[in-house]
Amino acid sequence: MNAGPCSAEPLARVPRILILYPYDERIPATAVGGEAVRKRLLQATDGKVDLFSEFLDLSRFPEKVHIDRTARYLSEKYATRRPDVVIALGEEATDFIARNRNEIARNAKIVFCGLGGTDAAGMSLPSDVVGAFSEFDIAKTLTMARGLQPNARDLFVVGGSSDFDRSWLATARRDLPGPATGLRTTYLEDLTIDEFEDRVSRVPEASIILVLTVFSDSSGRNFIPQNALQRIAAKASAPVYGPYSTYVGQGAVGGNTVTFESVGMAAAELAVDAIAGKQIANVNVPQTYIADARQLKRWGLAESNLPAGTVESFKEPSIWKQYWPAIIGIIAAFALQGAIITGLLLERRRRRYAEHNARLRLLELVHLNQSATAGALSASIAHELNQPLGAIRSNVETAEVLLQREHPDINLIQQILVDIRDDDQRASDIIIRLRGLLKKRSEIDLQEFDLNDVIKSAIQILHAEAEQKNVLVSSTEPARELPVRADKVHVQQVILNLATNAMDAMLDATTTERKLVFETTLIENSKVELSISDTGRGIPSDQLDSVFRAFYTTKPSGTGLGLSIARAIVETYGGNIWADNRAEGGAVFRFVLPLAQRG
Repeated sequence: MNAGPCSAEPLARVPRILILYPYDERIPATAVGGEAVRKRLLQATDGKVDLFSEFLDLSRFPEKVHIDRTARYLSEKYATRRPDVVIALGEEATDFIARNRNEIARNAKIVFCGLGGTDAAGMSLPSDVVGAFSEFDIAKTLTMARGLQPNARDLFVVGGSSDFDRSWLATARRDLPGPATGLRTTYLEDLTIDEFEDRVSRVPEASIILVLTVFSDSSGRNFIPQNALQRIAAKASAPVYGPYSTYVGQGAVGGNTVTFESVGMAAAELAVDAIAGKQIANVNVPQTYIADARQLKRWGLAESNLPAGTVESFKEPSIWKQYWPAIIGIIAAFALQGAIITGLLLERRRRRYAEHNARLRLLELVHLNQSATAGALSASIAHELNQPLGAIRSNVETAEVLLQREHPDINLIQQILVDIRDDDQRASDIIIRLRGLLKKRSEIDLQEFDLNDVIKSAIQILHAEAEQKNVLVSSTEPARELPVRADKVHVQQVILNLATNAMDAMLDATTTERKLVFETTLIENSKVELSISDTGRGIPSDQLDSVFRAFYTTKPSGTGLGLSIARAIVETYGGNIWADNRAEGGAVFRFVLPLAQRG
């Protein structure tokens, strides 16, 4: 049967739509379809629609007397509120409204759903009754089952005893022979629910069980089909399939079906067009394959063998789908941490490179400063060196004279040789100290040493210069060792820079007032302070903070680098340096270094 198009003028008032359910409200198929109808109608009309629902209960009361009584009741009930559209869910509801249309809803548009075109054609419906056809192809469900169970040998088809159940069994016998080729087919019918359970519990393992509908069993007991399937699937010793979406979730593996939601939506769309005055015609609701992921796992059926496009229900979402915001957050956090760590490593590398370059520059500056200091002290060093060399020559000449005598004084000659050896050692020490000033190094020699030893070494280097400039050098003798951790040559250079500046500052003072004093002080048992004071002209108070700046100098021929290099060295080893004026005249330079920690 192919109903023709139906059209009418749009309504000028809120439309009335009656939804007819063939069974009672507990049947999931019609309940789901009806809910989809209501939801779509309310959405499409923005709630401006009067919806009515009636449950005919034709499964439990199929007798004509009940049908006639229900028709009279509805005719009287809607006498003053005649529906504009009647939506019939399923074959029984469609047949009921087609036979009783004039009494219940004269001139109303009739829209049906939940049955196929063949079934509709067999009902001889009026041409203006339009439907949303839903074809339940049991052969496609068997094809799905055979794809999942390629080694199956037996097929068991289960059907109940109601008229609807028997119609399904007849459809199966008509449609399954081809797809069931190669399978031993057994129909389980005219049994009680307990017998169904017993029979399916004993089927061979390599079997396929197709459950159609069981509205009632052979004892006349009525069931909701999905509840009957649930009991059968719970006892089955092989996978169970069925033609309805409501079976998924109740123990069925799946099947080819038309979802009741889509059936209800299609019927609602026809009704919406009808109340809007549009032309409506029959439509086909698309079929789909559905499967229960839990049952696939239960029976060990491969998901890859499902037909293309199968909708899987109850599938556990992947970690990604379930926690993708958290995963993205974690990935972003790790990426950010990685970027930060990479940045820190690069920064650390740059800092180490910069520190390395700074150390090289410091070494270069210190070497230049050492060379300049050696040059400045060269005259006094040469003078100091001439003393042991002259003594050696004098002793040699004396020894030659003694040896020319007839009876040379051996004891005196031995004493001369001792003096020559001592003078040679003095000359060697002077040369070693000079080499230390001139030696260029590529690395800082970090070591632990006694600051007192460095002070003594510096005073020895300055000895000749101090004598030449009539400067009296003195130092306090500390009561204990003062261990520091630094480069010994660098600390010595700081002392030489400060001391030579101090001696230059005393050139204008009288000879009796030229004093250079070295003094060490222990601070809180964690630091040592060395002060170098002079009796010179002092430093203008407004320039005390400027003397350590590079290129700052008050000497006509000075470079202005000595004190800035001294500050760089002291700060490199964790100390600090500053200058003051003495109350009694002259300046004092102090620097502090941390004591080396001894475990």
